[in-house]
Amino acid sequence: MAINDAKTGASMTKGKNNKPAVLLILASVFLASCGDKVVYNTSERMPGNLWSLSHVPVFAVEVADTVNSHDLSFSIRTGSAYPFRNLYLFVTATSPEGRTMTDTLHYNLADEKGRRYGNGFGDIRELKLPYRTNVFFPLKGTYSVRVQHGMRADELPGVYDLSLRVERSSKK
Repeated sequence: MAINDAKTGASMTKGKNNKPAVLLILASVFLASCGDKVVYNTSERMPGNLWSLSHVPVFAVEVADTVNSHDLSFSIRTGSAYPFRNLYLFVTATSPEGRTMTDTLHYNLADEKGRRYGNGFGDIRELKLPYRTNVFFPLKGTYSVRVQHGMRADELPGVYDLSLRVERSSKK
């Protein structure tokens, strides 16, 4: 049975619940708008869940936007086999024209009692590691980001993967 509103001309169908359809549409719009900020998001799996010193992930980021600022972050997934509370990274970024910049980064992955930070189920935890905020890329082209762990051990067991995420900054 349809009911028509005399003022607006809108009609409603009595007995039919449109709430799930409306929620689905709103959720789709929300999720699509969240993805608009992401410029690059790639993950590098560690062979055998072991990050060896000789395995150096290199991320090739294609940049077309030289106007807006960007935020860069890493994400690491570790398991209980990871033997340390922290992680040092040596990150070398190279511009399309070959200029390099190297950073030494330190992140805490667990508190002093060994409780690991991050989200996850069971053994695996994923932790977002901020790298740089409000970065302006001066040139269009491919930037490479090379990441080597800087721990004293040659091999880091319990590291599943490392990701790099580049997104447009929300700050102007």
